Amino acid sequence: MSARTLYDKLWDAHLVQKRDDGSALIYIDRHIIHEVTSPQAFEGLRLAGRKPWRADSILATPDHNVPTTSKERASGVSGIQDPVSLIQVKTLDDNCDEYGITEYKINDQRQGIVHVIGPESGASLPGMTIVCGDSHTATNGALGALAHGIGTSEVEHVMATQCLVAKKMKNMLIRVDGELGPGVTPKDVVLAIIAKIGTAGGTGYAIEFGGDVFRNMSMEGRMTVCNMAIEAGARAGMVAVDQTTIDYVEGRPYAPKGENWTKAVEAWRDLKSDEGAHFDRVVDMRGEDIKPQVSWGTSPEMVVSIDDSVPDPEAEADAVKRESMKRALQYMGLQAGQPMRSIKLDRVLKYMGLEPNQKITDIRLDRVFIGSCTNSRIEDIRAAAAVVKGKRKADSVKEAIVVPGSGTVKAQAEKEGLDKIFIDAGIEWREPGCSMCLAMNADKLGAGEHCASTSNRNFEGRQGYGGRTHLVSPAMAAAAAIAGHFVDVREITGGQAA
Repeated sequence: MSARTLYDKLWDAHLVQKRDDGSALIYIDRHIIHEVTSPQAFEGLRLAGRKPWRADSILATPDHNVPTTSKERASGVSGIQDPVSLIQVKTLDDNCDEYGITEYKINDQRQGIVHVIGPESGASLPGMTIVCGDSHTATNGALGALAHGIGTSEVEHVMATQCLVAKKMKNMLIRVDGELGPGVTPKDVVLAIIAKIGTAGGTGYAIEFGGDVFRNMSMEGRMTVCNMAIEAGARAGMVAVDQTTIDYVEGRPYAPKGENWTKAVEAWRDLKSDEGAHFDRVVDMRGEDIKPQVSWGTSPEMVVSIDDSVPDPEAEADAVKRESMKRALQYMGLQAGQPMRSIKLDRVLKYMGLEPNQKITDIRLDRVFIGSCTNSRIEDIRAAAAVVKGKRKADSVKEAIVVPGSGTVKAQAEKEGLDKIFIDAGIEWREPGCSMCLAMNADKLGAGEHCASTSNRNFEGRQGYGGRTHLVSPAMAAAAAIAGHFVDVREITGGQAA
């Protein structure tokens, strides 16, 4: 057999049938669901008189609509004030109860963001095909799995048949060799990748992340990178299985035990691309060239390093990109050439016109959000706490919140005393959920407000109507909350890795 990529191996292992039109039927090992994209699927099953093919393959939890304040969570589902959110969460509970599906309900300690609970529970494992009605399911690819989001009709199809109609993607290798400098995080790495290849650079590809930087990266860091593969245009991102992967999975509740564990590990060690395997596209970068990143516009590719300025649209040769940049600057209320460090964390009541060469550090901000499926794991919380410890939130910062990705992460952070570090600094410590990542719950930006956010998308209105999002790492967000404006985290940490 010829040399195969990791993606080739995962595809071949799950291929049920090829079709003449180029599509195929693949088997799905794990299906994770939440309250937003599952109600229609359950109703479709009900109308057709069907049941889930394998209820034990499904794991459910509410995350998008759940409130994150302790007061609103105290009464469980009945305490949710927003009527739409209430009915969505209750409907998930009712559907899971009816069909015998395991659900981590709102006040279950295991509840959390779907892309956090899968890996941390061991429900997501190396070599699996994993789907969820959410594009950032690609997160699970960090385990050496084929994982991606699906549409609502596909959610029903997978429930009913345990299979998915799909078309095989092309192979892309993004190789980052060398070493990351102090203060440079996995979030910075993936933002730099997206800046290089663009938000359409991975369209039609399954991306494998390889090279020294990813081999030396923690599992949580790999999840951050794979989470944002979708922002580079790819449907799936993945990292080869190595000892780091195996150590992470061992002992988790759903992980194999005893003899089954030994057999599983033996099989998983082959989940890597063979020497000489063909990639349709290869992108090479150096870790030493990557600096802390801040997004300035309304697309994840609109990003620069902290010591750069907002780019000047007039310097862009492509007319379409030039107009997109102009619109983004107008929406964000920034000036081209504005230093990123000068973005202040106080309320912006109306949009400002942007001028060329505004420094990144001049951008004015209102809020800080540390959380989301991209950066809400214990490693992220620790990094932010290390920056905040012994300091106080700037008075100009209207609100700063830390939202752990699951009850398990929350409990671990509290065991380590991290919650007290944030509270002492004047930063809110919240209950787990998607929170301010998207405007689907009570945590929203107001029109014209700027936010330093550890989430994955900065589209217009993503965090609230008229809200302006700047994507950064947890350490960068924490540093901005303390300083009252964007700063180079490397200066805050004294040259130590954040």
